[in-house]
Amino acid sequence: MMVIRDHLIRHPDRCTHQAICVPICPTGAWLSTPPYKFDASRCLESCRLCLDACPSQAIFGVFKKGEKLLEPQKKTG
Repeated sequence: MMVIRDHLIRHPDRCTHQAICVPICPTGAWLSTPPYKFDASRCLESCRLCLDACPSQAIFGVFKKGEKLLEPQKKTG
């Protein structure tokens, strides 16, 4: 069974509101006014430009396998 990205989440406590995610998105999925909401219907499945560009790592991908949402992996050490 294939693992696919279901949606993205912006963690409000980690976001620095520099809005780097807005201009880098090729489809305009991030709205350009605070609180920088996200339109999942415009997001490209394989794109991760906003995740890589976010300086505070406030954007997380949520994945699913079949119908089951997968919990994010916690970093250890």
